Amino acid sequence: MPLQRRVPKRGFTNIFKKEVQIVNLRDLEKIDKVDEITPDVLYKSRKIRKKDVSVKILGDGEVKKALNVSAHAFSASAKEKIEKAGGKVTVL
Repeated sequence: MPLQRRVPKRGFTNIFKKEVQIVNLRDLEKIDKVDEITPDVLYKSRKIRKKDVSVKILGDGEVKKALNVSAHAFSASAKEKIEKAGGKVTVL
């Protein structure tokens, strides 16, 4: 069979893709009355849509108060800004 008939005609779907939900620091600043920010807290405050998918915190925005944040991944700028404000970063 010729090669052009064996090659897929549409796009490629990566079956090993890892889905990640993104939350920015400006979104974390809006959450009040919580000691520690976890994926469950983000789900209840509607910052993420799915409970069972990894969460990554990005450094877009500023943090003015000390936050204890637990997530699956952090960008370097987000980690730096949280620790500079007196907060704590925990990787799950």
